[in-house]
Parts: sequence; C-alpha cells; structure tokens
Amino acid sequence: MYDIMEEEEYEFQSTALPDKPCFCPQEEFNDKPDSLFFNDGVRRIDFILVYEDEDKKDFEKRHTFQRRKASLMKMGIELEATRSVVDEKLMFVKVHMPWEVLCTYAEVLHIKLPIQPNDLSSRPSPWRFFSCITKHFYPNEELITKESEFFTAPFEKDRLEYFYIKDKDLFFTPSMRSRMAYYILSRAPYEIRGHIKKFGITKLLDGGVYKAAYPLHDCRFNVRSTEEDCPNERFVLYEEWAHPKSFYKMQPLDLIRKYYGEKIGIYFAWLGFYTKMLALAAVVGLGCFIYGYKTQETSTWSKEVCDPEIGGKIVMCPQCDRFCKYWRLNSTCEASKVKEYVPFTTCGRCVRVSIGIGTVLFWILLILASIVAITVYRLAVFFVFSTKLRTQEIKELEPFKEYVTPQMATSVTASLISFVVIMILNILYERVAIWITDFELPRTKSEYENSLTLKMFLFQFVNYYSSCFYIAFAKGKAVGYPKEPVYLLGKYRNEECDPGGCLIELTTQLSIIMGGKAIWNNIQEVLIPWVKNLIFRYCTRVPSQKVIPRWEQDYQLQPLPKLGLFYEYLEMVIQFGFVTLFVASFPLAPVLALVNNLFEIRVDAWKITTQFRRVVPEKAQDIGAWQPILQGIAILAVATNAMIIAFTSDMIPRLVYYWSFSVYPYGNHPNNTMEGYINSSLSIFNTSDFSDFSKPEQSNSSLIISTCRNHCRLLFVSAHVFKPETSGGTNSSLLHY
Repeated sequence: MYDIMEEEEYEFQSTALPDKPCFCPQEEFNDKPDSLFFNDGVRRIDFILVYEDEDKKDFEKRHTFQRRKASLMKMGIELEATRSVVDEKLMFVKVHMPWEVLCTYAEVLHIKLPIQPNDLSSRPSPWRFFSCITKHFYPNEELITKESEFFTAPFEKDRLEYFYIKDKDLFFTPSMRSRMAYYILSRAPYEIRGHIKKFGITKLLDGGVYKAAYPLHDCRFNVRSTEEDCPNERFVLYEEWAHPKSFYKMQPLDLIRKYYGEKIGIYFAWLGFYTKMLALAAVVGLGCFIYGYKTQETSTWSKEVCDPEIGGKIVMCPQCDRFCKYWRLNSTCEASKVKEYVPFTTCGRCVRVSIGIGTVLFWILLILASIVAITVYRLAVFFVFSTKLRTQEIKELEPFKEYVTPQMATSVTASLISFVVIMILNILYERVAIWITDFELPRTKSEYENSLTLKMFLFQFVNYYSSCFYIAFAKGKAVGYPKEPVYLLGKYRNEECDPGGCLIELTTQLSIIMGGKAIWNNIQEVLIPWVKNLIFRYCTRVPSQKVIPRWEQDYQLQPLPKLGLFYEYLEMVIQFGFVTLFVASFPLAPVLALVNNLFEIRVDAWKITTQFRRVVPEKAQDIGAWQPILQGIAILAVATNAMIIAFTSDMIPRLVYYWSFSVYPYGNHPNNTMEGYINSSLSIFNTSDFSDFSKPEQSNSSLIISTCRNHCRLLFVSAHVFKPETSGGTNSSLLHY
C-alpha cells in the first residue's frame, strides 16, 4: 500500500508541474518579529525555505538555480519571499498550504482527525486522594490545559461533513501542516531529463540550491509572543518542561507530541518510563552499597587480610617473572573491603548486503584486536608497577600507598586508554556504518533506520562491552601456577586478579566508561550547539534597533541532525546494557543511570527547544528496532549476572566454606564462621620449585623465603576434597603445588 501510494502521489505531482517557471512575489518585512503569517496577516506560514540570491553569479548557473527553485515551488502551494534584514544575500521563502491542498494531502497521508468529542467517562485516578500533593509534580494547569479528547478517523475529502470542523484555520494543527508541506517538498520534481527524474528538497539542500528548509517555532523560547493568534507552545514547553527549575515535574507528553510530532513524543515517553523503572533498581543498588560500606570494617575475611598477624605474615608469590618481588597479603587491605552482591535486483542486493556484512565483521575484528593490544599493555605495565609500587622507597605516594596497588594502577590506566580507543573507533565507525547503509540502498526510511540501528548497536555492543566481558570472565582464569605460568603471545605472563577478586577492576572499568561517556555526550549534545549558535550570532550581529523576524531568528539556530534521535536512543540503550549486564558487580550503576537520566530528559528538552530549529514532525507507532534489542539485552543480562556470581565473584567459595568447611569434620570452629577463609583459599608453593626464568631475583633482605602463597579460587572445592592438610595453627585445608 505504501509503495502504491507513493507512486500514485508522484504521478499527481508530476502532472501538476507547470511548463514554465514562475517566481513568487517579494514583500518587504512588516516589522512584526513574532508574526507567523504572510504580510496579509491571513495566510499562515507552514514552512520556510532559505536560499542565497544569485544576482552576482554567472548567467547559466543562475538560470539553472532559478529553474529548479521555480519548479519546486509551484506544487499547489502559495509562496511569499522576503529579503533578510541581516544579510542582503539571503532570501526567505514563506510557504502556505491552502485548504484544498491540506485536504488532499491529509487524505494521502491518512492523518487521523477528530470526528466527535469523546463522551465516554474516564476511570478515576487512584492518586486522586493525594491530589493536593501530586499536583506540584505536574505542569502548571493554567499554562498547559488538558487536551480535549475526540474519536478520530483517517481523513477523507469526500466526507468532510463527518469531521468535527469548528474552524478551518485551526482544524489542521501547525505540526500537521508543516508535515504535509515537507511531504510535498520532499517529493516535488525539479528536473526531468528523458526518463530520469530528479526530485526532493533534500537533494537541493545537499546541492546548495537551498541553504535551509524548516518549519517555524511559534515564538521565542523565553518570551511570550505579542501576536493574538500565537499559542506560545514553545514558551510553555520551556517553562514547564525544558527549564532546569522544572526538573521534578512530569513531562507534558501531549503537548510535546502536538508540537514536535509523534516520533519525538514517543522518545520522551519511553525515556521517562525507563527512568521511572530505574528508580527501584537504584534504591536496591544504593542499599547494597551503603550496607557494604557500613559493614566493611566488620567483615571477618577482610579483617584477616588487614590483620598484621594474619595477612601481614602471609607472603604472596610474585605476579611476574624475575623482577617482581614477594609481597604481603595485607598490602591489598583496602581492595579486600569491597563486598560482593549478587531498488535493484535480488542478486545486486545480496552482493551489497554481503559487502556490508563483511565490512561490519572487519570492524568488529578491529575492536577485538584493540582489546588484545590493551591486554598486552596491562601485562607490560603491571610488570613496571609491580617492581615500583611495592618498594619501600616511594615516599611521595605515602598518603595513598595503601590504595595505589599494582592491580589498581594498571586497571585505571588501562580503563582510560580503553575509553579513548572506544571513542575514536566510534567516530570512525559511525561514518562507515552510514556509508554501508547508503550503499545497501534500503527501500524505505524505516528499512534504512532499522539497518543502521542494527549495525551501530552491534558495533557499539562489542566496542563498549568487550573489555568488561574480558575482565569479568577471562582475566585471571588461565594463569597457571608459579612453577608453570601461562604466557600470552609466548612472552607476557597472564595477569592475575587481585586476591579480593576481579570485581573491583570491573567496577573501575564500568565507572570510567559510563562517566566518561556521559561527559562526552553532554559536550557533543549541549556545549557544541550552544557554542556554534553563540559564534553565529556574534558573526551576524546587527544594531539593536533592527527588528529580526521569526523566520530569521530560527535560521540562526542549529539544524537538528538527520539521525539526531537515533543517537539519543543509542546512548540510552548502551546505558541500559551497562546497568543490566554487569549490575551484580556494580550495584551503583542504576543510581548513576537514574541521576544521569533525570538530567538527560531536561537536557534533551532544553536542547531541542532552545538551540535547534523546529524539527519536521514525523509519525511513529513504536520505538522501532530498539525494542527487540532491549529485549535481547535483558535476556543476556540474566546469564551474564549469573556467571559473574558463579565464576567471577567469591560468593560460592565463601558460602561453601561458611556452611561446610568452617565446622566439623573439616574445621574445628563450633559455629559456622568466615574465620580462616583467607588462609584456606591460598595455596602453598615451595620457592625452590621456581624455574630459572621465573625465579625472582634475590633482594638485599636477609629474610629467606622458602614458601609463598598463591590465590587459587577455582580449585577451592577440589583442594578440600582431595588434599586435606592443616597449616598455620588452624583447621583450614590447603592445596600444595
């Protein structure tokens, strides 16, 4: 139906194209800065086209430009041109849609319009008894009145009498009118050569024939319009939605939908719903964090790590070859205090799609290569940090020495490098993904957006999460033991987790990436447009006594990028992945996401209301391809968190020790306890068994070390079952290499 409708509509427009070019009349500006009408004060401005006067250009080029403008303009719409008051080279063409044209295209686009008021009684709100309190969290009813509800039906010209038309000038809302105007302009042919037809305002914008095309804001965002017929919806949206003082208020979704269209309305409705759902997760996560912080000093196993008589006397094996030294377990005291909680031929299309898939796979392999490179960096710098940070000669780090461990220093620097690499690859791949999608020649705009969505998300999923998956499920799992360590690339000894586990490193990685991403996005979305507008206003400043019309004020704003909403969804979906996939290791993630989203809603609102031209309204029935992507992330999150608890954290070994090995017959404690867990979880290695390559160099200390201890978390259960021994004056069982 969609394709047939477009073909029929194109034929209608082609036959309406006049044989000779006609030019719209020019009028002087009438000094009404807030006017939304032609100079006659009757015909509403539905769209604005901006072009540069070609009087100084050569004749042939000028004639071509004028012919293209003229053929585009004469599509049954009425036009009026006005010269700029700031730059005499600029011409503003005001577009008006007459009633007959509106009716024609409302039927073509199947726009639903009211047929009669809704007389059905609505269900009373369960919060009506608390209205005296909840009213403060809703927009001001004096500014935003409740919309009247109607029964609607797709418009048909032949059945006008069935529609609820009180005023023809108000029957079609401004957003409907601008949407229909853009529909005409985007399909109007401007050049026909034989069987080749060129059409669309987009092509003319890309070719420089027109400099801009946009619908008008109805007023300034911070000042009410003085025009009688102006609804001042932009001013109301700013006051009750985009202004920072309204951050605690519910969003006026009906007015957002009415002013910006359904597509943007659905985005903010979804973002608001997602933010509400984060509230419960944030409460639970914050509770876990507070509980862990309050009880960190009472943790039995943490006390044993920090105790000079226990952790201070346990000598740990070196974590790299030759130059790394023995170290005391209590050097990781602070880390141990962190608690863990749970149009082409089919063949041609196949070729193009295959090339696109191959390109995507190449970039994914490039990401994996960068992860390997960062892993090699981890191994290389860990060697340096291990030889430097565990020496007693570093006086300048004395106040922070207990926090600056080799593992922590390696993790922080590697996370920062990983974030920089992620951002660089994102910028590069963004252009590649758009090029691939254009190369595939999708048939419709929906197909284009869905194809680009899949490519961008697949790439960013691997780009953002691969390092986190490595830390959560690969790091420290294949390290061997001191006599026969495992090497990466035959040269670098695989890195081990901190005795407190890898979760603290995973938390560090998530914190840096989430925080850095939020800061970077705000710079891109807010600061850059604001600076561009500031520079543009400075470069085009005029004497204060000059009156600037509404259309020229909007021209000084930034155009919203074609994929602006796409990037907003992508940002939130990537955040959703961080919140759900690794929440078991970082319970504060929902809290950070909630705080970020409370700002994100208002920042996005402020941005599109104050810094950008009014966008062309678009229809939408859902969030598109993002819905199955979110469902897939939610399903994957169940598996990843289960594996983090089972394989990455020490939760299961601790529970096994607490309920089984701390009491008879394996332990001599009368009650279940975590006492002795640290001693029990560390294996004993005879230093005489070191190979010549990995044996640490002798220090100047006279202390002779015959055995050292190594963390052997994965062999914990088998150690107790197959090699029970006692050591160190406790009933803890140890594994001997």
